[in-house]
Amino acid sequence: MSPTVPGRIVVLNGPPRSGKSTIAAAMQDRFEGVWMNLGVDVFVRGATPERYRPGIGLRPGGERPEIEALVPVLYAAMYECVAVHSRLGLNVVVDVGHHDAYARPLGILPQVASQLDGLPALLVGVRCPIEVIMQRRDASQPGREGRYATSAPDGAVPEVVRRWQREAHRPGIYDLEVDTSALSPPECADLIGRRLVGGPPPTAFRRIARSSRT
Repeated sequence: MSPTVPGRIVVLNGPPRSGKSTIAAAMQDRFEGVWMNLGVDVFVRGATPERYRPGIGLRPGGERPEIEALVPVLYAAMYECVAVHSRLGLNVVVDVGHHDAYARPLGILPQVASQLDGLPALLVGVRCPIEVIMQRRDASQPGREGRYATSAPDGAVPEVVRRWQREAHRPGIYDLEVDTSALSPPECADLIGRRLVGGPPPTAFRRIARSSRT
């Protein structure tokens, strides 16, 4: 029996409402082969017990230190699942918002880099100006009220949104970056597809692992 060629992994990292989930859906629609979506929404809403939510979706700022000890384990479990899918030949897209602004640093990205070592994992930074993110938050779909912080009555941006914008892209080491204020989800997906097919091998996770040791 011939060995299975690992499936590709694309990790879409950015703050909430930056457009990660719509890019993931566009990738599933447009890319050839099987692309599984194993991102934050799947694990938080579909797997994490209510009392431990938001789990890996915990916001920057050290708001719930009582559950932070569980966060590295939850991330490890999610990425172990991602790695198993890849080793079985399935492609995986992961939409997530990484940060290290907990009550104390947890060093999750270097942990992820170790788990995905040897697998074809592309790290994509999904960027979006805070003004556009606030427009999306303020226009939240029916049934999603309360899930996203919206503008104050005077138009001020909530501090939690500013924290996400500051923290989600640290250290900012990526194989590719996309701006969803300038590109549609299908255009972002196509850019990622071209990078997968014609670009150099991904190196971002290896660079993150190396920088964490210095």
